Amino acid sequence: MVTEEVQDDLLGRGFGRRDLARIAAVFGVGAAAATLGRPAWASGGVPDPAPTAKVRIGANECWTGPFMPGQKAAAAIIASGNRYAPHDERSDFIKAVMAVEGVPYDHVAPWPGSSDPLSRAVVTFCAPGRGLVTADPTFELAGRTAAWLKVPVKAVPLTKDYTHDVKAMLAADPNAGLYYICTPNNPTGTITPLADIEWLLDNKPADAVVLIDEAYTHFAGVPTASYLAPKRKDVIVMRTFSKIFGMAGMRMGFIMTNPDNLARMMRYDGGMQSGALPLPSLACATASLTAAPLIVQRRAEMQTARGLTLDHLKKYKGIEVKPTEANMFMIDWKTKPARDVQAAFRKESVEIGRSWPIWPTVSRITVGSAAEMKAFCTALDKIMA
Repeated sequence: MVTEEVQDDLLGRGFGRRDLARIAAVFGVGAAAATLGRPAWASGGVPDPAPTAKVRIGANECWTGPFMPGQKAAAAIIASGNRYAPHDERSDFIKAVMAVEGVPYDHVAPWPGSSDPLSRAVVTFCAPGRGLVTADPTFELAGRTAAWLKVPVKAVPLTKDYTHDVKAMLAADPNAGLYYICTPNNPTGTITPLADIEWLLDNKPADAVVLIDEAYTHFAGVPTASYLAPKRKDVIVMRTFSKIFGMAGMRMGFIMTNPDNLARMMRYDGGMQSGALPLPSLACATASLTAAPLIVQRRAEMQTARGLTLDHLKKYKGIEVKPTEANMFMIDWKTKPARDVQAAFRKESVEIGRSWPIWPTVSRITVGSAAEMKAFCTALDKIMA
């Protein structure tokens, strides 16, 4: 399943031999995955939300497809699909990241989306004696992966401003192996200041790693953490093309970190996941990443649709809309369980997002197109009547 070197590393960090198959299942490795089944967090390809809904604003997808330069680049390379690498497209992508983010070539690695590198980071930097610290609520994949591996997990409530409470996170586990920060946070859409992230980096254990998930950063248009990747060996900055770039179904993302971290994360499969990406996805991502004016335009479209929706929600005094700077917002229904509200919207063929255990009366709503948000408001008026 894994090389002797990797086995020695895992065993040396406190995992048992019985854990090796469980770790292999994280990466879907053959017999291990078949024997153990997929981890609890793996979707198995089941669509979420259901594609039968007329309005789908529940999964934080973009309301439209890839930027036109990306679509054209993806279509153009189909004819060269008989080659694994007709023109070294992976290298072209990394050079595009270098140009946009200002990081060295050897600090960048593309991946099929962000789920694999996020789970891979947990395997690489956590262990039975070196846990994971996350926020609550936040994107749960890291926590679910850690739980699957029987690694300690500490989930720390957000601050009153819905940012990551970095001091409380450090206090929750001063000896953690990995600290996970999602900014803008999913599901709240709120931004954790870079100064807070730098504080955590300066005060955590020297050999611990901070993973900064910036999946939604282009929707916020704020300064990013990419500058930290070349400066420090203990930080990973993660991005995905599933959000503003409209490529959720094309599975494309990348991380920026020290080359030593990349080597450690890639060794479980010999770099296959990072090195053997579909050509259309690579080409689309490369062309899209440098389309700065289109990114700004799409962000403005989202902000307009979000603003109109939030204005509409103001007439309902019995609910609370939490602040946001991304393509999602949270509604606290106060006296109504979020699952019941979601079911009510589903009857109107509007698929809204789910809730988190810490907030059972709060729903996450994805900002879709102006037409989709108008349909959401119409359904809301009917449900609230």
